[in-house]
Amino acid sequence: MANTNGAFGLRPIGKMGQNTNSTGATEYRIAYNNTNAIYQGSPVIPLAAGVIDIVGAAAGGTVGLLGVFAGCEYVSSTTGKTVWSNYWPGSGADSNFPVKAFVYDDPSQLFVIATGNVTTSWDTEAELRAAIFSNANFGTGTSGSTTTGISSAYLDTNTIATTNTLNLRIMGIQEDPENSDFTVAGIPVIVRLNNHFNSPNGAIAGGTVSTTGV
Repeated sequence: MANTNGAFGLRPIGKMGQNTNSTGATEYRIAYNNTNAIYQGSPVIPLAAGVIDIVGAAAGGTVGLLGVFAGCEYVSSTTGKTVWSNYWPGSGADSNFPVKAFVYDDPSQLFVIATGNVTTSWDTEAELRAAIFSNANFGTGTSGSTTTGISSAYLDTNTIATTNTLNLRIMGIQEDPENSDFTVAGIPVIVRLNNHFNSPNGAIAGGTVSTTGV
């Protein structure tokens, strides 16, 4: 049976260890004139100007990730009313008011992300479970739907490796009977952000991290 999952970016599901799982988000700002769309479930990065932006490349880029975008609030330049949106559309904000962004930014936050492709090395449950504690990158990490506001990022199985610069650390596979066909895309994989900006590693913009997979 084909999996029901499509790509949906990163969804918070829990924390490592026994930490309280509030799935709380921290408020940051987006520059009102930022023309990059930022979708719910997209990885975001900090900028030197004190604001956030979507990752710089479809695979995630090289800047330490701040977290995952949950949504935003801004005042419409057309209606003058406050808008809550799953995604930042890249325009439409009144420059007299802040664009508030909400980000799941806890370094210990776990997320679920769907696999978006199949490779012969990872097309059985045993093979994909052997990838736990390895690293991987995003596929289409910068895109999403302007209808739903949801990210279309997925875990690119072609990138699974021990390489320390990959953006995701694979922590497990979510049990989901409707998405358990390992021969097709849509397997829900549990991950954490591998090079988190706020991690003890101190990952910084343009820096390197020491989180080699096993």
